[in-house]
Amino acid sequence: MDLWVCHAGRMEYREALRLQHRLRAARQAELIPDTLLLLEHDPVYTRGRRATPEELPLGAEWYAAKGIDIVDVDRGGKVTYHGPGQLVGYPIVRVGSGVLGFVRTLEEAIVAALADEGVDAHGRMDDGRDFTGAWVGDRKIGSIGLHVNKGVTTHGFAVNVDGSLEPWSWIVPCGLPEAHMTSILEQTGRADPTCFRKRMAHALAQALGTRQRLVTPARLERELAEPRPVISSATS
Repeated sequence: MDLWVCHAGRMEYREALRLQHRLRAARQAELIPDTLLLLEHDPVYTRGRRATPEELPLGAEWYAAKGIDIVDVDRGGKVTYHGPGQLVGYPIVRVGSGVLGFVRTLEEAIVAALADEGVDAHGRMDDGRDFTGAWVGDRKIGSIGLHVNKGVTTHGFAVNVDGSLEPWSWIVPCGLPEAHMTSILEQTGRADPTCFRKRMAHALAQALGTRQRLVTPARLERELAEPRPVISSATS
């Protein structure tokens, strides 16, 4: 079974959300296989379904003056940050009823990819849903939040690679006042976003038991514009 992997570059958040919805509809109709979008966002805070106003204590105008957008989304979880220097992954994957198992799979894949970077991370799902993600000691390096519609996921995960951590200090990240964030750069003194992106795609494909197939953004658009039944051996 194939996992299509698309390196989508830097994309405005709402544009990426629209693309996810189109991919989800195609996956639900069995017109594409499971697909992973890997990209980077302009600065944005997203509020999940369980977010509270206290998680953005400085107010929308203050954040706007800092050049950070705020978007309400239908994923689980609370407030998180996306921005340059962070790898964001959106797996559009058929999971049926196995949502918790898929979240654990994402955690394990992130931990495995970080280990290849020399970062000793671990998952904390068993500590409660607010602790879902990847942690280095008591610092969080990777976040996970999903939405499932008719058995297919949208949203996904984000891992701090080499971007500024300051925007995290202006919110209550993931609803955890005591949480501090870290990054690959902070942990190792070095970071190669391209290398980590490849490690992450490989780790997730392995964790899902699938074969990674690289698909260009142009190819993905063609497939969405001219839908046809999935051919599992298709390549870009």
